[in-house]
Amino acid sequence: MPISYTDQQIHDKAVQLGLITADAELPRNLRGRVVAAMAHGDAAERAAPVEPQLAQEIAIHGNSILVDGEPFPWLVAAQPMDIGLNPDGVSTVRLTLMAATVQVIRPEPRPESE
Repeated sequence: MPISYTDQQIHDKAVQLGLITADAELPRNLRGRVVAAMAHGDAAERAAPVEPQLAQEIAIHGNSILVDGEPFPWLVAAQPMDIGLNPDGVSTVRLTLMAATVQVIRPEPRPESE
């Protein structure tokens, strides 16, 4: 997938890197360096494992599911949901996700010294 950034994104990154001020124009000889820095950062972000986080709020309105105010990005099967409400702690929602394919990979066995 080709990397593509807008002129404004490149300008903003150059300002963030301290190469220019916000009202200055980016010299053409620095543009490639800024794009390379952006691409490197994007690659590192994709490679870094995402830490699981606790949702602050899940709202279910008919067919719409919002997680922390953002639409849930996956298809949910028309199956009953299991909702556990716990006013004194962490509540839970169990639902069925739809997928074109599913792959189950066994974890490698841990050495006994761990």
